[in-house]
Amino acid sequence: MTRALDVLALRALGLGDFLTAVPALRALRDAGARVTVAAPAALAPLACLAGCDVLAAAPLEPLSTAARYARLLVNLHGRGPQSHAVALAAAPQRLIAFQHHAIPQTAGMPSWHADEHEVDRWCRLLHESGIPADRTRVDLPPPPLPTDLEPARGATIIHAGAASAARRWPAERFAAVAVAETDAGRSVVLTGSAAERRVALAVAERAGVDPRRVLAGRTDLAALAAVVAHAGRVVCGDTGVAHLATAFGVPSVVLFGPTSPALWGPPARRDRHRVLWHGTTGDPHAARPDPGLLAIDAPRVIAALAELPA
Repeated sequence: MTRALDVLALRALGLGDFLTAVPALRALRDAGARVTVAAPAALAPLACLAGCDVLAAAPLEPLSTAARYARLLVNLHGRGPQSHAVALAAAPQRLIAFQHHAIPQTAGMPSWHADEHEVDRWCRLLHESGIPADRTRVDLPPPPLPTDLEPARGATIIHAGAASAARRWPAERFAAVAVAETDAGRSVVLTGSAAERRVALAVAERAGVDPRRVLAGRTDLAALAAVVAHAGRVVCGDTGVAHLATAFGVPSVVLFGPTSPALWGPPARRDRHRVLWHGTTGDPHAARPDPGLLAIDAPRVIAALAELPA
């Protein structure tokens, strides 16, 4: 019979979601257990940096048989009830989750607070369940930079993509920022997924950046993490790359639109990051750029970059 997992953390979501859960995962490790995260397999290199294993999982899909009977299962996915059902189907010996009226097994568990920073949310869940957690422990050790990506060392990363159109700042504005960084004597590289390569190439063309410095579509998640970790600075929207910059302590300027940085921004009291936000909220999944995001112009971003520490 396969040995039951010590601790299984359900976080079958994206890059930024995983990184905001790192302090909670570290708290679980501090309790003396081996921690396995139910998450997309692509996140395994980052989980390794956080000292955790990965059990491949997809959002709200049934967990594999390897997840059954874990000594402790912590639902870091959401408030339920769908994720609670996924967790309970794995028959853990103990469950930690937020209370939901439709799931009797969660009666008496911590309450969900809607207006709470994502890092604080999961640390509070553990703290109120008897496991101390430190919200400041977001840092990860930098992975080595592959030789073929050495030109990215010390460069300004411009990441023009985002998961939804609502969070995508216009390409021509990113190009203006790239020109300003080049004029300031800093090299520029452009990152992104394969689907974002077209927009990255458009930014490079407008800015006169050598297309060989467009890394979009050329890196897997592990390589992207290494590129960010060894960059000089990062400019991006509210994306997973922003959380990588936070995790590796790389100076960054992050543009927020429909979502408040009070919920997803870099931790407070860190002078390496600048957050730009117009102060309004909207639909983060909308099909057009958020009006608040469009209210941020290129000169404002360039000015914020000038304030970053070396």
